[in-house]
Amino acid sequence: MQPFVTGLEDIRETAQKICKLLDGRKIVALYGNMGAGKTTLIKAICREAGVEDSVTSPTFALVNEYKTSDNRTICHFDFYRINSIAEAYDFGYEEYFYGGNLCFVEWPEMIEELLPENTLRIYIKVLDDNRREISMSF
Repeated sequence: MQPFVTGLEDIRETAQKICKLLDGRKIVALYGNMGAGKTTLIKAICREAGVEDSVTSPTFALVNEYKTSDNRTICHFDFYRINSIAEAYDFGYEEYFYGGNLCFVEWPEMIEELLPENTLRIYIKVLDDNRREISMSF
């Protein structure tokens, strides 16, 4: 898929576009530097999916779970603070990744080898304070 440039004013449209691309995929890995907008994009996608709860980065908890208006569960991971891949095994990542719920993963570089083959990968590149280049691979 061709990269595209988006800004905060277009975040809802970007989230809608990503929701359409899920096509049954359950794992979405978001790559980008600190402050690139990974959590902001996840918040927007969750809103489009019907989450009414507060969506925040699970930096210290590793995973947050959100309920949608139709009672589906969305899981949100942040692996920034793990020290080894063993920590992902210890908290039972398999149950989440293969449990059928939609899962968003921040800092997937830390657990790359654990990501399922059909993971949607989203790359966010900061162009300036207001614009990001988004590219994706399946």
